[in-house]
Amino acid sequence: MPQPFLRFQQVVFGYDTAIDPLFKDISVHISTGWTGIVGANGAGKTTFLKLATGLLSPDAGVVVGPERIVYCPQRTDNPPEHFVELFQDFSKKASLIKEQFGAKGDWLNRWSTLSHGERKRAQVAVAFWLDADMLALDEPTNHVDAEARDILIQSLRTFKGVGLLVSHDRELLDSLCIQCAFIQPPIVVVRPGGYSKGTGLAAEEDLTLRRKYETRKNALKKLRYEARRRRDLANHSKLSKRGIAKHDHDAKAKINGARVTGKDAIGGKLLRQLDGRLAHLQDELESIRVTKQYSVGIWLPSSVSRRDVLLNLPPHTVPLGGQKKLMCPQLVLRPTDRLALTGPNGGGKSTLLRNLLPLLNAPPQQVTYVPQEIDAQQCRDILIQAQNLPHEQLGHLMTIVSRLGSRPYRLLESMEPSPGEARKLLLALGMTHKPHIIIMDEPTNHMDLPSIECLEAALADCPCCLLLVSHDRRFLEKLTEKEWRISHKPASEGFFYLQIL
Repeated sequence: MPQPFLRFQQVVFGYDTAIDPLFKDISVHISTGWTGIVGANGAGKTTFLKLATGLLSPDAGVVVGPERIVYCPQRTDNPPEHFVELFQDFSKKASLIKEQFGAKGDWLNRWSTLSHGERKRAQVAVAFWLDADMLALDEPTNHVDAEARDILIQSLRTFKGVGLLVSHDRELLDSLCIQCAFIQPPIVVVRPGGYSKGTGLAAEEDLTLRRKYETRKNALKKLRYEARRRRDLANHSKLSKRGIAKHDHDAKAKINGARVTGKDAIGGKLLRQLDGRLAHLQDELESIRVTKQYSVGIWLPSSVSRRDVLLNLPPHTVPLGGQKKLMCPQLVLRPTDRLALTGPNGGGKSTLLRNLLPLLNAPPQQVTYVPQEIDAQQCRDILIQAQNLPHEQLGHLMTIVSRLGSRPYRLLESMEPSPGEARKLLLALGMTHKPHIIIMDEPTNHMDLPSIECLEAALADCPCCLLLVSHDRRFLEKLTEKEWRISHKPASEGFFYLQIL
């Protein structure tokens, strides 16, 4: 049986709202095994997956792939197709898959109350149940806790078809992928190995190109100087009878003789040759694609509340849907606290945040809240809100977005920002109000690695109160000093309790 494969042949694709095509003359061949799809937020990773899976059609060129294809999108707003069929299938295969991903029977009837981590596990479980030849996963480790992440990685290792993986999880890309496709519009470059090896090769290539570019640039500068010098010399010494006395026949005869022997033509011929070399060198210089370097880092114009506390809530219980409950002790937030909220999927972290928001002792405009998920309509609304800002405010906002790793011009051209771009926009909009508290639910979800590093640097310098929910331990260790930890209550199904550490 022939092995499945995916091939792009001179593919061109662009959105109607953009002036230039997103992809141009893309030709790549991808065989079995996992291929990481890497690029900045908004660079076209999801678009690449949709072209690969047939959800989008190229403007030119051809995409050839297997017949049985499953695509798992970033968003978990709605149940995946065939979700009901999986949970109504009690065959050995289906039962093993549901057990493998920790999918419980009651998930079928309570999608709206599932955590986004549980939804993501259900989404991937359906994909494995469908037994595809090609599996395209867009940020599969978003929202999942450490235990679920380990389960997911072990499951992905068993897949034998063509795998496309968009992820900001460097460890996952390094351990799973045999190659990575680096997207830098309008081109896509496939490099062997995981993310770390691929970025190392890219850095070496970029350094070589920069050296070549500088060498050609210096050569072009010298050649232009030489061309100007020769042109000036030729113009100064050009053979002409102008200015010679009417009866000076000897002088005129010498000029005629020089023209016959071709001395006057030599300078012109040399200049034409020099102009040809100049044009060739200029073309060569323009063909060298050097990655543009952008400013990073950001100053968040935050302020510290003058109030003694931002929250002082007595012990209470938070309902989580069904019979599930979260029991909380007294919760206190002070103006300079830097707090991590941790716990398993379904333990009530996001629900707790939503319950706390209206109880905060701060003006609403000085509370910056970035939720775990932003649906498609909200993404469009956030973009419209930004686009309608006065010119000066929009410029300031786009500077913040740029320094969080997105290209403003491409973002403003889009009809719908990617989830990662929407999170940056929402954070940047909040920053313009000098927040007293920043609350972010899984802030690294949907963000590329450079953006995560920029966000870490930004929040590290922010003086206001921080309340962060994340499964990214490294991110929390850099930014927080205290922890609220949610755990299962021993011997009590569906009961969780919060500890202050």
